[in-house]
This record gives sequence, structure tokens and C-alpha cells, in this order.
Amino acid sequence: MPTTALVICDDSNMARKQLLRALPPEWEVSVTMANNGLEGLQAVRNGLAEVMLLDLTMPVMDGYQTLAAMRAEGLEPKVIVVSGDVQDEAVRRVMELGALAFLKKPAEPVELQATLQRLGLIAEARPQPAPTQAPAAPVARQVPAGAEGNISFNDAMRETVNVAMGRAAALLAKVLGVFVQLPVPNVNMLEVGELHMALADADRGQRLTAVCQGYIGGGIAGEALLLLHDSETADIARLMKGDSPDYSDMEMLLDLSTLAIGACLSGIGEQIDVPFSLGHPQILGQQSGISDLIDVNQKRWKKTLAVEVSYSVEGHNIHFDLLMLFTEDSVERLSRKLAYMMS
Repeated sequence: MPTTALVICDDSNMARKQLLRALPPEWEVSVTMANNGLEGLQAVRNGLAEVMLLDLTMPVMDGYQTLAAMRAEGLEPKVIVVSGDVQDEAVRRVMELGALAFLKKPAEPVELQATLQRLGLIAEARPQPAPTQAPAAPVARQVPAGAEGNISFNDAMRETVNVAMGRAAALLAKVLGVFVQLPVPNVNMLEVGELHMALADADRGQRLTAVCQGYIGGGIAGEALLLLHDSETADIARLMKGDSPDYSDMEMLLDLSTLAIGACLSGIGEQIDVPFSLGHPQILGQQSGISDLIDVNQKRWKKTLAVEVSYSVEGHNIHFDLLMLFTEDSVERLSRKLAYMMS
């Protein structure tokens, strides 16, 4: 069979490598890697993409914009979306924009192969008689230089959180009856003093309410904060309350934190094979309460691995931040777990 021109379009080196490994070994492809939708679009324009494996949550140009741009230009590669954003509405939108299939991250080799077969991109496997000679060597792939390079801790952690936040968003979307817009998560090692500054900057003159939950599992521990501007609390409450007059704002905050924090940590835990136990959620009140929490943690450790996810709700003036603060001692264990995922 002739070689197929394939573009893997994802901002994560880890995700691109996972997809490269998941490709059927017998599929002869020439692979182009794209770090964002704009690079992927350019590859299509240059005739390098008969098939595209496309992420949705990317900087510069996301997957939705990429699909829309290709449609506007009359470009018709066969697109399979591979994304951590598993909201029903996300699937509907990409199919409406011309994608042929949707796979959740991380794509399983069996599912990817079945999808490629269903789309007629590779032949269906037929039972083979027992070999009477040594098996043929695997197909040599044309892969760009550097595609097998090392994956940084930040990249691996960011991709792991990306998958987890997508699962949390799908749950929130069903409960709230909305479409949740997802960002590229931020992953940084911060001095605790820097965290003070970041939270003060996030305040921007408005009052913040936070719900805090501690978590621990497999030698990994930390605190998760769900941060909301007080001006948006009532809007979220209206979505969650429905017509119930007895549903207090405090109950709403606790339920929202259980959904967002619990689902995201569960998604991380499933990927690194660590079950997390969560403490009881605590409402910290205003900015002073958040500062008090940081002050307490500053006595226990000097640095923290800070993971930030900024959710927003389409069609509503609602934004909330999920901030996960992993202890300094957790980073080494996380590093080993993430390295094992890629071994």
C-alpha cells in the first residue's frame, strides 16, 4: 500500500508520542508533527496531511478553529479528533465541523485501529495461520527528527491534567446544563511567596471566595482550591439550584467543589494509578482566608507544584479557577509515576 501522509496535531509532546506509539504497526505513514492548530493547518495546505489526528485544547489555534479554517478553505483531510474534552457538546461540534471520528485521550491502540478500519484508512486484520518462519520486520516509519525526544516533567503533568480536567468538565456540563470552555492548564513550580503574589493578582480588586480540600494518596499530597469571584457566585447558584428555594449558596459551593476537585483528582489518579483520598471541603471565605492557608503551608514547605485550570461557562459570565497545590515532597513521586506511564 502507498504511504499515507499523517499529521499529529497536539501541543503536548507527551500526547504526540502516545499517538505515535498507538498507530497500527502495519500502517505505512509519513508523519508530520504540529504543535498547534496553525501549524497543523499549514501542513494541510502544504499537502502533508491526508489524515490528521487533532487535539482540541491548544494555544494559538485550537481544534475547533482548525476544523473551521480547513472547511472555509475547502481543505478536506480525514480528521480524527483525539481530545481530553469529552463533553457531549464537544463531540457534536467537531462532527458538525467535519471531523469523521472522536477518540478520548489517551487513545487506546485497539480503538484507534478500529476507527482507522471503520473509515477505510487501513484494511481490516484477517486471522493469520501460525507462522512457519520469522515474522517480518515492522514497517519503517518516516518520523520527523526529535519526535522521540525526552518529555519534560511539566509537559507530562500538563497533559495528565488536560485529560483529567476534560473529564471534570464533562461532569460539570451535565450537572449545569452548559458547555464548559477549557484552557491549556498551567503547571509551574512556585515559591510559596510567589503564590501569594499570584493570588493577589487574581483578585484584581474583586473579592474571592475559595473552597479548599486537602488530598493524599500514594505519597502524593496537597491542597486543592476552587476560586470564585463573589460577583459570580449567584450566577453559578442559579444554574445549580434550579427551582429549589432551600438550596443555600454554601451548599452550592460545596457541591461545585466536590464535582470539580473530585473529578479532576480522580482523573489524575486513574492515569498515574494512585487513588486519592479527599478531606472535607472547607469554605475559606474571602481573600484573607486564602492567604491564611498559604501562610500555614509556608511553614510546612517552601515550594509548591501549582497546577491551574481556569474554567469558563459559555453564554454566562461565569469563570472559576481550580488551583491544585502539590507539596514539594510529592514532585519526586509524581515524576516517577509519569515516567512509568511513558515507559
